[in-house]
Amino acid sequence: MSDEIRLLQADIRDHMASIEEVYDQIEALGAQAVDSSQDIIIGYYLHVLYSLFENLFVQIAEAFGNHITDKAQWHAQLLRRMTLDVMPIRPPVIGRGTFGCLNELRGFRHLFRNAYLLRLDPDRLNIVLRQAIQLQALYSLDLEKFLDFLEQLAQTDEI
Repeated sequence: MSDEIRLLQADIRDHMASIEEVYDQIEALGAQAVDSSQDIIIGYYLHVLYSLFENLFVQIAEAFGNHITDKAQWHAQLLRRMTLDVMPIRPPVIGRGTFGCLNELRGFRHLFRNAYLLRLDPDRLNIVLRQAIQLQALYSLDLEKFLDFLEQLAQTDEI
């Protein structure tokens, strides 16, 4: 099991690096929606940002046997489950603040994926963008805490 934990740690760190690359791209764009073609690019990066988090959460859920069977609501259930303390199996992966920001991004990603015309409301986009910026200050603390738990788990397993 220690090998699986080490692999999960590496995956989390890799996702965190990718998340920061997306934030770099958002910052390079000026991080302000102004009703232009740039808004579509910002929307795309917000879509990618949430997808990176969701892919990471799927890996964590699978590593701890936390499978979701309701396919109609699995995106929302997966995100909510990452806030649950299921000790001794695992602590929460994210806190409530991180959840709130990610839930806003989840809703936006659904809208972005299902839009037939890419005309984004700049006011709405700016709300989501502010949540993404707030998320940047929160998520790494949550994931570092979870990585500490994984380190303890790996060391216990190696003994």
